[in-house]
Amino acid sequence: MKIKLQNIATKYASWILGLGLLLLWEVAARVGWLPEFIIPAPSDVLIALWQDRVNLWMNSRVTLIQAFIGLAIGIFLAFFLAIIMDVIPWLNRALYPMLVVTQTIPTVAIAPILVLWLGYDMTPKIVLVILTTLFPIIISILNGFANADKDAIQLLQLMGANRWQILRHVKLPSSMSFFLSGLKVSVSYAFVSSVVAEWLGGFEGLGVYMIQTKRAFSYDKMFAVIVLISLLSLFFMGVVSYIEKYLTPWRFNQKKKIRGEE
Repeated sequence: MKIKLQNIATKYASWILGLGLLLLWEVAARVGWLPEFIIPAPSDVLIALWQDRVNLWMNSRVTLIQAFIGLAIGIFLAFFLAIIMDVIPWLNRALYPMLVVTQTIPTVAIAPILVLWLGYDMTPKIVLVILTTLFPIIISILNGFANADKDAIQLLQLMGANRWQILRHVKLPSSMSFFLSGLKVSVSYAFVSSVVAEWLGGFEGLGVYMIQTKRAFSYDKMFAVIVLISLLSLFFMGVVSYIEKYLTPWRFNQKKKIRGEE
């Protein structure tokens, strides 16, 4: 019985900790330890999430469209650049430091410049999503290329294969698991960067709605927006995990074997 409880606690540790923190937050808000007008109780946030669902849905559609368009373009550019950088080594040495530098600039510093240059429509938000999602994906793909099976590459070279054939038959398939790992990170970045861009310039979207609820001192609705953004990020990260399990089943089978041996 004791071992069974330990296994349950280990398996659901994150859920237990999360529910415990929410319960503590709820109790602290109800007994007056937290100022309700600034930090609402979790139950009030859930009520606001349901009651304000129409406004949240209308604004979330805009944020989702921006995030998905930017992410799709970012994936395309990441594969294109990764392939070119792999085929042309000197280009890799030239572009890699520039990609690193783009990640050192804070998002809140880039967003207003993009809004100033590109206007208040979706364009600057999409560009910001591209900039923030490109780096994790391209680095993951390049790592996948570097970890490709060297014996398979040598065999294809002996058979007279060129660089593009090696890329197609060995490097691209081996980079899939790395790409999907980077995509998980980029999915969460896409929503956050889209919301940040909306904060600094826009007419609709979850970021704009969050600013509006803050100015109206409707903190329960503001927290509801934050919860919705988190849920959307977690949901789409879960979708990527499911796709990863479907496309690379050997990785998960190997993990199961290791756990069985342990």
